[in-house]
Amino acid sequence: MPSQKLAYEILGTSAQTVEIILDPEQSVIAEAGLMNYMTEGIHFDAHLGDGSANGVMGKLWSAGKRMIGGESLFMTHFSNHGKTQARVAFAAPYPGSVVPIELELVGGTLICQKDAFLCAALGTRIGVCFNKRLGSGFFGGEGFILQKLEGDGLVFVHAGGTVVRKELQNQTLRVDTGCLVAFSEGIDYDIQLSGSLKSMLFGGEGIVLATLKGTGTVWLQSLPFSRLAERVYEATYKAREETRAGGD
Repeated sequence: MPSQKLAYEILGTSAQTVEIILDPEQSVIAEAGLMNYMTEGIHFDAHLGDGSANGVMGKLWSAGKRMIGGESLFMTHFSNHGKTQARVAFAAPYPGSVVPIELELVGGTLICQKDAFLCAALGTRIGVCFNKRLGSGFFGGEGFILQKLEGDGLVFVHAGGTVVRKELQNQTLRVDTGCLVAFSEGIDYDIQLSGSLKSMLFGGEGIVLATLKGTGTVWLQSLPFSRLAERVYEATYKAREETRAGGD
């Protein structure tokens, strides 16, 4: 089924929200729990998987793949049952940027980290992508499983901090595994050691880096949530230790 065409507005700068504008009887699908607000006329319903599968077994298989990927069995469909345009807004649970991507312009398939997906046009197929390489599975941060978005319509993904878009022309790009948001077809993804033993242990850049080769588009984020959470935890732990040392 061809994806529906969506109109939208991206609101804000450092902690963005995407507001989807739905015509009467138009729908958008989203991850559960990411809706911010909706205007009169919008109704929502939970569906097994992305709703693209036909039959009970197809729906169960679609939902099962999402469960394997650590996502909810259900996705939420928001539909405009009114007679005029209505709006529904989505945002991730941490600061960052919303990235609109037209699947038709990137070969019809987008691979992204499982926490990056926000919402998409109805008709988009949302599944999982099993990375067959052992190194990627053990050290890639996202394990063997990434999300695969397929279709010809708009999808929206979330990235922490600033979004950097790289166009590769039969080139290689090495990035911190947490900084990778998504990549298009034509990109080969693998994990490699970051350098010498001394560099890996004392360089501060981790043991491995993600290696992306080929021709296509790569989206990166400047502030992965894991990095932000680690700094917050370190600051909180240090403050507690200082308080205990002071005798309070």
